[in-house]
Amino acid sequence: MARHLVNDPFDAVDDMMRGVVAAHGDRVARTASGRGLYTRENDPRRRVSVVVGGGSGHEPAFLGWVGPGFADAVAVGNVFAAPAADPVVEVVQTLAPSDGALFLFGNYEGDVMNFRLAGEFLSDIGIASRTVLITDDVASAPAHSPHRRRGVAGGVVVAKAAGALADQGAGLDDVAALAGRVNDATRSIGVALSSCHLPTAARPTFELPDGKTDFGIGVHGETGLSRRTRGTAAETAAQMVDALLDDQPALADSRALVLVNTFGATPLMEAYIVLGEVLELLRKAGTTPVFAHAGAYLTSLQMAGVSLTTTLLTPETEALIGAPGSPLTLPPLGGSR
Repeated sequence: MARHLVNDPFDAVDDMMRGVVAAHGDRVARTASGRGLYTRENDPRRRVSVVVGGGSGHEPAFLGWVGPGFADAVAVGNVFAAPAADPVVEVVQTLAPSDGALFLFGNYEGDVMNFRLAGEFLSDIGIASRTVLITDDVASAPAHSPHRRRGVAGGVVVAKAAGALADQGAGLDDVAALAGRVNDATRSIGVALSSCHLPTAARPTFELPDGKTDFGIGVHGETGLSRRTRGTAAETAAQMVDALLDDQPALADSRALVLVNTFGATPLMEAYIVLGEVLELLRKAGTTPVFAHAGAYLTSLQMAGVSLTTTLLTPETEALIGAPGSPLTLPPLGGSR
């Protein structure tokens, strides 16, 4: 039985891109390859183009992160696959930033390779670029190896802060350094209640027995830390909070952004139940939640479950995240609506 409302499953990404431009053509434009989108609304003070990217199937990531106060452009790949170098080059050449481009994307081999190729091409034609890898997933590598961690929902926080600083006319080195600091301050952990399911696949990506959760699941169905008996929202929230506090003890007694992200098949009602439990636990630990949000920021093709993201705030990053923004298709985040 078909689980996806598509035409040809192998054309789903290009069909989606056409639909996005049909709906939002006043705000974004599509490149010649069809796999790049760039904003028509960028702040004229921007000297740096913030470019995000990744595989399709995570909507509203990553195309929904484009807009005022956020990213200038996005390059998208096939479902759960890295974007090619071509759309990265296309969007940067179109935007022609005077001080270069900042690349923000998750720490996955294909993305690293293709954005590197794009950066090399741009360098050859005189356009500078910097890369900040998103590495917020605490389940994917131990704390002493952050460079091996995957990038998940925390990337949206990095894009928000970087976009706000770029709006102030900051240069490439400053925007890249800020993005790196926000990434370093960000942690995420995910819990799946069911598998994701690709439009081109006959079966779910993995099997999860009834009554079990996959704690530490990756957004492409990568195996988590453990299979656990499914608990209540309060029990699940406690497990996630404990994991982030263990990884980042400074979260206690700090000001922080708190984000409960849904994976695509979990209703907002459940996300807010989890968020309420998380906030109570964090306040007991001494954390001051400055921004608290629930919704779909980075999903995973019909997977049921949620992830928890926290970002430690400094006065600088608190102001940047709290600055106004208007991303294409995102729930509220900080000062964006």
